[in-house]
Amino acid sequence: MAKALWHGQVLALSDTFEVVEGNVYFPPQSIDRRFFKDSVTTSECSWKGTAHYYTVAVDGAENQDAAWYYPAPLAAAKQIKDYVAFWRGVTVER
Repeated sequence: MAKALWHGQVLALSDTFEVVEGNVYFPPQSIDRRFFKDSVTTSECSWKGTAHYYTVAVDGAENQDAAWYYPAPLAAAKQIKDYVAFWRGVTVER
């Protein structure tokens, strides 16, 4: 079981997930969408493709671009399509 937490709230919870480069990627259906806002931020990975970001918002606090996902990953990363990973102070437990 993997769980992502920030400001006392469970952002994602799943017994199935992918680990890539040490990051836990949660299936899209496992995230609590109440805490996610779309961001315009993107970044490029040479082997995964273009990452898109979410800002995490809990009880009026926002963590800009604290979650990311690959909506159209390159072939080498196809297993994480739309899966969500975290950083910037979000705690991930396994």
